[in-house]
Amino acid sequence: MKKLSLKKMLLAFIINWCLMFVMINIVYAHCQVPCGIYNDHARIEQMLEDSTTVLKATSMIVKLSGKTDAQSQNQLVRWVMNKEKHAQNVIFTISDYFLTQRVKTSQKDYEERLKRHHAVIVTAMNAKQNADEKVALALRESIEAIASYYPGN
Repeated sequence: MKKLSLKKMLLAFIINWCLMFVMINIVYAHCQVPCGIYNDHARIEQMLEDSTTVLKATSMIVKLSGKTDAQSQNQLVRWVMNKEKHAQNVIFTISDYFLTQRVKTSQKDYEERLKRHHAVIVTAMNAKQNADEKVALALRESIEAIASYYPGN
């Protein structure tokens, strides 16, 4: 009987540890708790940095796309992965931070803000789908179009 009890305890420990690991990862995102700790300008700057990485990755993808050696192919894949990651970072920031917490229906220019923030998401999605420097530049421009809403200190 003790072996069964020990197995249950071990299983419960493993399940609790896994749940704790998942919860820790969720908590690292800026939660939707009204904590009042916001740095909108820092998030804009981070998205601009992400867009710069998307542009650099796009440029490198174009440069490496004609090469067939193993090193070039390896680097090509890495640049594609980085482009995807940084474009997705922009999407997460706009949707999970700005649209859920900072764009409010009570704002006089709500519809305009909503359209501009949505444009960032769509442009980031396009940047993920394309290896076109014009699209990468459009991502930066869409972020710059909302930057005036969130000035630095």
